[in-house]
Amino acid sequence: MEPVRVLIVDDEPPARAKVRRFLAADAEIDVVGEAGSGPEAVDAIQRMRPDLVFLDIQMPGTDGFGVLGALEEGTPPHVVFVTAYDEYALRAFEVHAVDYLLKPFDADRFRTALARAKERVRARPPADDLEQRIRRALAEVRPPSAYLDRVLVRTGDRAVFLRTDEIDWLEAEENYVRVHAGRESHLVRGTLAGLEERLDPARFVRVHRSHVVNLGSIRELHPWSHGDWMIVLRDGRELMLSRRYRDRLPELAG
Repeated sequence: MEPVRVLIVDDEPPARAKVRRFLAADAEIDVVGEAGSGPEAVDAIQRMRPDLVFLDIQMPGTDGFGVLGALEEGTPPHVVFVTAYDEYALRAFEVHAVDYLLKPFDADRFRTALARAKERVRARPPADDLEQRIRRALAEVRPPSAYLDRVLVRTGDRAVFLRTDEIDWLEAEENYVRVHAGRESHLVRGTLAGLEERLDPARFVRVHRSHVVNLGSIRELHPWSHGDWMIVLRDGRELMLSRRYRDRLPELAG
């Protein structure tokens, strides 16, 4: 049986080393190379034609989705996304990713993803059909206007999709974002700026360096002091609209 040819793409050398170490335990795998940025990944995929790519999402130059979109005509590889941010899971499966490994992952979780990927590689449909499906999906998710309508959050030992119209406000919390929806809140790994970029700016507005608010959840807005304003949400929660961000609400703050 022919080995599965694998390319590892991640901008962090320790992360690439971990994937390579886990792959080394499988005799059916041939690691053909590594890449540390989006442009390097595009070049390596087009030169080496791997069967499978373990692909980081946030990288210098071009992100993981941009890498797939930049590939020339030909048979695209199967992809397992490897990332520290769970906010991209929906987009990953929209482009038919085999799996989505959330860092930090252990050997058991990696083996599950690899087994699924090998099965997919060896059951590859005709090249033209696979390429058309991936490129069609990419065309659907690539436009900047394609904002998230759901966010993946963890509830206990489960991961569930939360509709963005259910979100009242977002709060930066160290290496996470706390998503507040009604009486519940959920931690999502990532940055507030990163999640804000994926939300519709006509609905979600940065009001403070640590807060983003759903405009539909604002009940009242009052002048405070030194150019700041007090936002009152529909559940009574009060948040500060910093004067630095006052121009984000010109129709409300004057």
